[in-house]
Amino acid sequence: MNSVPTSAVPLPAVSIVGVGHHLPARVVGNDELCQKLDPAQAITPDWIEEKTGIRQRRIADPQDTAWGFAVAAAKQAMAMAQVSAEQLDVIICCTFSGDYIYPPVSAKVQQQLEAKHAQIYDVQANCSGFVTGLTAASDRMKVDDTVRYALVIGVEMLSRYIDGSDVNTAIYLSDGAGAAVLSRVQQGGIRHSAFHTDSSNFDAVRQRGGGSMFPTNGRPFDRAVDLMEMNGIATWKQAITHLPPTIRKAVAKSGYEISDIDFVVFHQANLRLIEYLVKKMGFGLDKTYANVAEVGNTGSASLAIALSEAVHKRKLSRGQRVVLAGVGAGFNFAASVWDWTLEIPQ
Repeated sequence: MNSVPTSAVPLPAVSIVGVGHHLPARVVGNDELCQKLDPAQAITPDWIEEKTGIRQRRIADPQDTAWGFAVAAAKQAMAMAQVSAEQLDVIICCTFSGDYIYPPVSAKVQQQLEAKHAQIYDVQANCSGFVTGLTAASDRMKVDDTVRYALVIGVEMLSRYIDGSDVNTAIYLSDGAGAAVLSRVQQGGIRHSAFHTDSSNFDAVRQRGGGSMFPTNGRPFDRAVDLMEMNGIATWKQAITHLPPTIRKAVAKSGYEISDIDFVVFHQANLRLIEYLVKKMGFGLDKTYANVAEVGNTGSASLAIALSEAVHKRKLSRGQRVVLAGVGAGFNFAASVWDWTLEIPQ
């Protein structure tokens, strides 16, 4: 029997066919935030906006859950895609602040959606998680013809893990969820992704408490290890050094030049970083969408929420060449290139 070389078999096209997002109702502006910061640091609302571009952030109420936010975003994306829970084959939740250490958030989402045929798993790649999840889902769909629809969710409850008096975390982080439904399409969709890891600053962004080195069993709460820690300067240096070449690699793998790219959606770390990256890459601010000023940094959810808002606000058009790019703790860098197919009619 003559076998056909794998390289000769065209892989199916996979694209995003629906998006959605959910944000908590509570808004915390810089004025309110500064009341809780360490007064010795003399941080003002204007200073926060000048340095980060963030004016407010969205904070979950005590009764809110990560799975509840994830389900709300998922239902929006599924409605746009006109895909039922019964049709879902894969559910991936990208998060590092799930309701439990285990089982995964995706299992609770499957339960609540009654998506009884869907395989589930969580991805923990921090703020590069959504691009990682989209790539994992699309790769699976391209090689397994039984997988027709995938649901990828970015969800975080970061406010549960920050010290409200710590300027290094409290001024940035917030809560929310974003989701995307992927389907096979005739043409377009994801072209290629690129990833990079530089672990030389492994400890620059971390939460140690609850891990096996710092188990919670038998010891009192210790804010020095049980809450998030972030070195902003190290994060900035990592992002500006490694994210641009990761984007260029994804663009080159897709057969494009940077000048061919029509739109970019970044992880919403802070507005000043996005402005710097756009300028460094030569994109122009008109080629990106940023919501971090009003939403804050929602970790793995940030890119998903920004993408959903951009689609709903008709910032993206069918046929555009779109880059999704993120950087996360570790440090992880991820970028994917899409021939965009999803558009809300006028």
